[in-house]
Amino acid sequence: MNTDVKESEFAEGNSDGFTVGADSPKFGVDSEPGMLPTLFNQSSGDQWKQVAERVYQFLAGLPEFVSEFFGEYRRPLITLGLIFGSIVSVKLTLALLDAIDDIPLLAPTFELIGMVFTAWFIYRYLWKASNRQELASQLNDWKSQVLGSGTPKS
Repeated sequence: MNTDVKESEFAEGNSDGFTVGADSPKFGVDSEPGMLPTLFNQSSGDQWKQVAERVYQFLAGLPEFVSEFFGEYRRPLITLGLIFGSIVSVKLTLALLDAIDDIPLLAPTFELIGMVFTAWFIYRYLWKASNRQELASQLNDWKSQVLGSGTPKS
C-alpha cells in the first residue's frame, strides 16, 4: 500500500469523485507528526472573533427569547408538565406498592385491614335506609364544598 499522496492525484480527483481545487487546503501524509494541518488561512483569528460575537449575541438574547416562549406557550407547557407529573407519580406509587407487597407479612395485614374496614363501612352506612340517607347527605355536602355550588349544611 502506497502511503505517499501525490499532488497531481488531488488536482485530478480520486476514485471517490472528490476533487480538490487550487484554493483548497493541501493535505499530505508527509506532514509533521503531531501537527494537524490548518484549514484556515491567516484570517482564522477574525473568523473566531466573528463566531464568538455571534455566540455572545445569541446568549445575550436568550433570556428574552425564553421568557417570550414561556409567555406564549404557558398553558400547553403547564398541561404537559401536569401530564408528565401524573405519569411519574403513578409510576412511583406502583413501585412503592410493589416494594410493600414484597415484604412478607405486610401485604396480608393490609388485606385484612381492608376487609375489616369494608365490613365496618357496610354496617355503618349501607345496612339501614336511614344510614344510607345520612351518607347521601354527607356526600352532597362534600360535593358542594368541592365544587362551590350552594352553601353546605352545617
